[in-house]
Amino acid sequence: MASVKELLAVATKQLGITEWPTNSNKVKYNTWYYGREVSGDSYPWCMAFVQWCYNEAQMKLPYKTASCSALLNWYKQHHPECVVTKPEPGDVVIYDFGHTGIIESAAIGKITAIEGNTTAGNSGSQSNGGGVYRRTRSTSCVRAYIRPIKAMQTETEDDDMTQEKFNQMFKTAMEAYHKELRDNDSGKWSAEARQWAVDTGLIAGNGTTPDGSPNFMWEDQLTREQLVTVLHRFAQQMGKA
Repeated sequence: MASVKELLAVATKQLGITEWPTNSNKVKYNTWYYGREVSGDSYPWCMAFVQWCYNEAQMKLPYKTASCSALLNWYKQHHPECVVTKPEPGDVVIYDFGHTGIIESAAIGKITAIEGNTTAGNSGSQSNGGGVYRRTRSTSCVRAYIRPIKAMQTETEDDDMTQEKFNQMFKTAMEAYHKELRDNDSGKWSAEARQWAVDTGLIAGNGTTPDGSPNFMWEDQLTREQLVTVLHRFAQQMGKA
């Protein structure tokens, strides 16, 4: 998985790119998103720009949408831990005026983001301005911050699991489990039956406890091998084997 640094490098290289013709929404980010050239008022592209940048940085967002609200709602439902309150570089900012961008830096009361489909200054439409620009805005107009990388890191950790690693983890866990059984812990309700089994030789135990007494491992699971051994001993006592 790529880093935030690489993501911002991708976004920075897009600065100055504009749609053509003007006011057409005909731009490469829409072409990538829709799989064909599109134009017209139905195709604002600020979110398509964000999606494109993440995809180019090998950090493809898990939910493909051109809607700011739809992306935010998806993360709230599926990865609420990614909806954060303190902005960091690489976060997706969702503004309260239906716009988005990729945060480049943050300071007290303001953020700087690289945004698609906006203007270079405060004049003109801020959410349908036609170009990629670096904009500094007050946090008072922010609706939410999304940190997709949080979920990506978790998924990457899961993807690193191999059969060999799982087997080793299982072996370690079982060794710890059996170590805990070396104390002959058991319930009072089974005392009479346990003593009978020991006295008759049905249960011989396995090794010793730390104090040197026989370890019967009363709380351990019973394997088929152990079961038939106990049954065979019983049959011998009954003269049946």
